[in-house]
Amino acid sequence: MHQQDFFHQALVYLLAAVVSVPIAKRLGFGSVLGYLLAGIIIGPFVLGLIGSEGEDVMHFAEFGVVMMLLLIGLELKPNLLWQMRKSIFGLGGLQLLLTTAVIGGVVILLGTSPTEGLAIGLMLGLSSTAIVLQTLAEKGLMKQAAGQASFSVLLFQDMAVIPILALLPLLAGHELEGAAAHTEVRQLAGIPITGWFQVVLIIGVITGIVLVGRYLAQFIFRVIARTGLREIFTATALLMIIAIAIVMDLVGLSPALGAFLAGVVLANNEYRHEIEADIEPFKGLLLGLFFISVGASINFSLLWQSPGLIVGLLFGLIGIKFLVLFVLGRFFGLNYGQNTLFSFALAQGGEFAFVLVAFSMEKGVIAGSMADMILMVVALSMAVTPLLLLMNDKVIQPLVIRTKNEPEHDRIEESDNPVIIAGFGRFGVVLGRFLIANGIKATILDDNPDNIEVLRKFGFKVYYGDASRPDLLKAAGCENASVMVVAVDDKQKSLQIIDLVQRTYPQLKILVRAVDMDHTYELLKRGIDGFERDTFESSLKLAVRALTQLGYQNYQAHRLAHTFRQHNHMVVRELFKHHGEDEKKYLSQTKKYASDLEELFRAELEDTSHHSDHSWDVESLREEIREIYAEKDKKD
Repeated sequence: MHQQDFFHQALVYLLAAVVSVPIAKRLGFGSVLGYLLAGIIIGPFVLGLIGSEGEDVMHFAEFGVVMMLLLIGLELKPNLLWQMRKSIFGLGGLQLLLTTAVIGGVVILLGTSPTEGLAIGLMLGLSSTAIVLQTLAEKGLMKQAAGQASFSVLLFQDMAVIPILALLPLLAGHELEGAAAHTEVRQLAGIPITGWFQVVLIIGVITGIVLVGRYLAQFIFRVIARTGLREIFTATALLMIIAIAIVMDLVGLSPALGAFLAGVVLANNEYRHEIEADIEPFKGLLLGLFFISVGASINFSLLWQSPGLIVGLLFGLIGIKFLVLFVLGRFFGLNYGQNTLFSFALAQGGEFAFVLVAFSMEKGVIAGSMADMILMVVALSMAVTPLLLLMNDKVIQPLVIRTKNEPEHDRIEESDNPVIIAGFGRFGVVLGRFLIANGIKATILDDNPDNIEVLRKFGFKVYYGDASRPDLLKAAGCENASVMVVAVDDKQKSLQIIDLVQRTYPQLKILVRAVDMDHTYELLKRGIDGFERDTFESSLKLAVRALTQLGYQNYQAHRLAHTFRQHNHMVVRELFKHHGEDEKKYLSQTKKYASDLEELFRAELEDTSHHSDHSWDVESLREEIREIYAEKDKKD
């Protein structure tokens, strides 16, 4: 019977996800809202297909948050994390402090005690890591200023959960008993993990994660990879995450924080991409289960009893958090468009509130009726977050653009041109002029209003729009075009456009402006049809001029440039095989190819078979003609 119940629940959850999420995506709501609606529908207050076991599923699915933070850590190298320290501790710390103070103050004014007010302020000051990061990642906003600021705040909140758990028993007024009750749950070999022993263990665990990730993990994954068994590699990655989660929880730290730290340490690991590919499906599935569980946990009976009060508290929570976040966002330099996105993204309660509320009830900090009200408001705030972000995208952002006198995306009249050019700056202009001069029509997109205004004065027909938006590419005629030229100077935007085009319009040939070597390697990884580094040819031509000024013949200088060009194309593809693996091997190969090039040039200079070939050399021909006419003048 137990096995039948398990399969029944699995069927219900999976069917709900498979049906609801595609519909939500189709309607433009995003997958998170689809999962939440699925949970509401199959929950105890609609169809009643799941009951109290939904809480157990939620606790299990919270492991998806751990995996998500590991994957985020893999994208953040330690030096980048260090650069974000101001926003993590400054913006994140001020957000939690001010939000707690304002919410706590309002709750106290409503008639609660100061300790209850502080506790409730701390619970509601946290935001949902799972919903925010998943939604922003889906929309491709994580690399924007609002996405980075949101991540910084959420990371600080994850770090703050443990101090909050330590503080809550003190608010109950029984310092020794409450602290002991909390810490005696965790023991190591029968020894309670408290005080300095806990501090030493925390330092030891973090140091161990860093050392293992830095020096041992690569060796372990290399040994596992040599077996050729993909499932064992996946099992190793999962084992690593579960072990980190258990150890971090044992010493009283957040498992998600430990996974994030491990991800940062492994960011330079040669098997980083394999780890990402293996963990991603598990992360997505578990997060989906978590969102469904949140939807199912919404207590609609409480909502029917006091709808006005619940809705008022919901809008009060979102309003207070939005205002605090908006003020801080402006203080930390976010422009209005990015600031509204940042403020709406974090204006909800978080999944850690479920943990803090249960713990507060256990310690007697808050009453059961208050706890039910808080959980209801938090769950509803999480459910409406995708709707808030959708409203920001469809309503608020266009208003911000009009307020700043910036144009909205143009309506594209031409949708049958064979070429689409994304980015019409100093690189795209030259390319576009050449195509137009040869009678080839191109649809030109650019997202810089000032640049477009100047170009239109010179007669160019340029449309304002963000080429990373699917609706804009469709309007530009990607379905009928033959070639897509991506000439933007932002690497992340370039890769975002390429991924979108390859996924949606696989028939399009993609030619790209490569910004630097890292960008070049990303392009090679995606297997695009062609690319050109934006300064390579111009630099090489100037180098040819330098050689001729030093006394080299034109033919000789151009021949050396051709050799360099061919050798560089070969080297880029060869070094790509070692990029992201062993750094020492990569550097040694780079030095080897540089030495090979010097040998190649020496051979070119020693080869005299081409020295008399001046038939194409205009300067040499002019010199010969001058000599002929000079001799003729002497004879005359």
